[in-house]
Amino acid sequence: MNKDSKIYVAGHRGLVGSAIARMLGQQGYKNIITRAHSELDLTRQKDVEDFLKKEKPEYVFLAAARVGGILANIERPASFIYDNLIIQSNIIHSAYISGVKRLLYVSSSCSYPRLCSQPMKEDYILDGHPEPTNEYYAVAKIAGMKMVEAYSREYGLSFITLIFPNLFGPGDNFDMTSSHVIPALIRKIYEAKINSLPGIEIWGTGRARREFLYVDDVADACLYFIDKCKGGEILNVGSGNDITIKDLAGIVKEIAAYEGSLVFNTEKPDGMPRKLLDVSRMREFAWRPKISLEEGIKRTLYWYISNYHGGD
Repeated sequence: MNKDSKIYVAGHRGLVGSAIARMLGQQGYKNIITRAHSELDLTRQKDVEDFLKKEKPEYVFLAAARVGGILANIERPASFIYDNLIIQSNIIHSAYISGVKRLLYVSSSCSYPRLCSQPMKEDYILDGHPEPTNEYYAVAKIAGMKMVEAYSREYGLSFITLIFPNLFGPGDNFDMTSSHVIPALIRKIYEAKINSLPGIEIWGTGRARREFLYVDDVADACLYFIDKCKGGEILNVGSGNDITIKDLAGIVKEIAAYEGSLVFNTEKPDGMPRKLLDVSRMREFAWRPKISLEEGIKRTLYWYISNYHGGD
């Protein structure tokens, strides 16, 4: 990408899209296109086609998606499959017919089978059934990856997919009914601290293992790889390390200086037993994340305090 390339960031108000747009601006890219939902409904095919035909961006970062934690996925399966299928299909197809030079589709490690061999290689995507607690989201993301692959193969496009692990950072969703694990832990633990609660409940056994990536590293990877991968490529991008939910909660507790107890409700689901990406192909491109898990949690906690508790 050149500094004057016309770039469309789909989902610029979400965790990933906002980080991409912010980093593009910080690095001197001057022609960034964004649209709020009130200006452009990405579920409306004609509106998306008309928008991309008019604006004619050279690059598209497809970060728009419906996302959420285990509870949100369980309660709203229709929304997760419909919204994601229709949004990604509209943007990918419209990008093709409007002549977009390169498109990067943001996908998730949730796409891998529940009992996938670890670490998970890109070739394992269709080796088994998804985790039931996020099955409909996973099916939609798999369809998006295959659509990127199919369009690149048939039409000779330079559209690519990056698969990320669990993401977190400033701007995350801290709603307890729909948030992912790190923002949920940050909110529960910090609020327990300021309210002097003796303990908090955490879903599951605590034994499930997850890999995490700070959102600024996600944005950095997107800008790095969009011009480096060949059309149709699917590439894992992560830290290459995982941690149990129990140990993760312990880190958040220590950073927040909370002295109460952590109680694991084993009647609640764990989700996939383990999700660790095989990042050997990523490392061949000489890219590495820069922010450690602990540093990322500190930054996210401070952002949460500043934005939800007035900096107390």
